[in-house]
Amino acid sequence: MNKILLFAFAAIFGLQTHAQTLKQKVNVSEVQAVATTKAENYAEIAFDTLRYNFGKFSKAEPLVRCSFPFTNTGTAPLIIHQAFASCGCTIPTYTKEPIKPGEKGVIDVTYDGTDKFPGHFQKTITIRSNAINEVVRLTIEGIME
Repeated sequence: MNKILLFAFAAIFGLQTHAQTLKQKVNVSEVQAVATTKAENYAEIAFDTLRYNFGKFSKAEPLVRCSFPFTNTGTAPLIIHQAFASCGCTIPTYTKEPIKPGEKGVIDVTYDGTDKFPGHFQKTITIRSNAINEVVRLTIEGIME
């Protein structure tokens, strides 16, 4: 009787292990298919520069602007989901429409130093998109006198 139970237990365990192995093989194949599709069809954001220095500017005219041009170097449309700054004094604006492969776009940034202390400042702007490089950080800096 014990031999029969032991044999039945071994058979059930063996079938479960075999089923799990087959399931893992199927999942690996599915993952490879998705990875291949993503590798063949992706967006990529490439900025001309990641840093802008305003240099010195007067506190009498504390509003300064700059632009960060970029190109979609991928093979699928690029969609910018979000652009936000490290501080409320820095305001990024960006194109809401998808940017086709090979096309250019721009992130415009305005720094408002009104009621801020004079001196050196450095702020970051975080860009989130559907690109392979999902998060990109831009930096602005300058000296308000």
